[in-house]
Amino acid sequence: MTSIPFKALVVKEAAPGRFTRQIVPRRTTDLPPGDVLVRVAYSSINYKDLLSATGNRGVTRRYPHTPGIDAAGVVVESASGEFQPGDEVIVTSYDLGMNTDGGFGQFIRVPAGWGVPLPAGLTLRESMIYGTAGFTAALSIMALVENGLTPAAGEILVSGATGGVGGLAVSILAKIGFQVAAVNGHVDQGEYLRQLGASRIIDPAQARDDSGRPLLKAVWAGSVDSVGGELLATTLKSTAAYGVVACCGNAASADLPINVYPFILRGVRLIGIDSQNCPMAERRRAWARIAGDWKIAQAEAMVEEIGLADLDSAIEKMLARGHRGRTIVRLRD
Repeated sequence: MTSIPFKALVVKEAAPGRFTRQIVPRRTTDLPPGDVLVRVAYSSINYKDLLSATGNRGVTRRYPHTPGIDAAGVVVESASGEFQPGDEVIVTSYDLGMNTDGGFGQFIRVPAGWGVPLPAGLTLRESMIYGTAGFTAALSIMALVENGLTPAAGEILVSGATGGVGGLAVSILAKIGFQVAAVNGHVDQGEYLRQLGASRIIDPAQARDDSGRPLLKAVWAGSVDSVGGELLATTLKSTAAYGVVACCGNAASADLPINVYPFILRGVRLIGIDSQNCPMAERRRAWARIAGDWKIAQAEAMVEEIGLADLDSAIEKMLARGHRGRTIVRLRD
């Protein structure tokens, strides 16, 4: 096994409950066992990475640790026939960056079954503009269209639209012909959301109903929701008959305060989206859509690119909610 020096962001527990982050030198022999050694070109910052980087034991059990649930790079060594040295590969989800050293290091070693060959139509950099966020958005939209929704059905509501999943969902839906209403952030991002393709901007207060009514006026044909809580409950009560709502996050709350009436009186379908353990065939199909007819022109407008040295300050900015869109991390020196 080759021992190659590299740099990585490492989170350490300096004292009980107090965590620090630092770029440190490592060697590939320090990495966990796996079939494939990948030289990482790009990663991206996701919500789970913020949790791991701040010592959340629900995401990462043991420290020191290198977060980064996304990575795209080139295979250096392979003990599997699935990949050969020189292959370009995307690795997202599974245990990467949670309890397995992740994409905030210049190398990862993972099981071959975690890798997706980079599809034609995407560069390594572009794949990380999408990353887990774009993959999740694609799975959500697949759930809508494969359950019968068409642009003729009506308007689609996208919550969390200033974030990565929501912003990419807005752009993909607009590209394939849907009218999209985007829930604005706490700071007005209306012009940005229009650039992404939203045809209507909804204030967060307008998207929540606290009247306690079991059903509301039918407004939405469907929704991509990454927020959860009261907003998701309001969306379900406002969805038209036989509408489809894809639930892919809990940025506001993991609770769902709702009754059964949207489901038994309107036939509304609530579909959960699991991007972490999604079967490989479905995973490749989603990435093929992203690289093909769902590839969006607005991707560059959503992205900020940083180097490894800037990663700690970017994490702090995101924790303070001073961020929108996607942040990708360049791992190449």
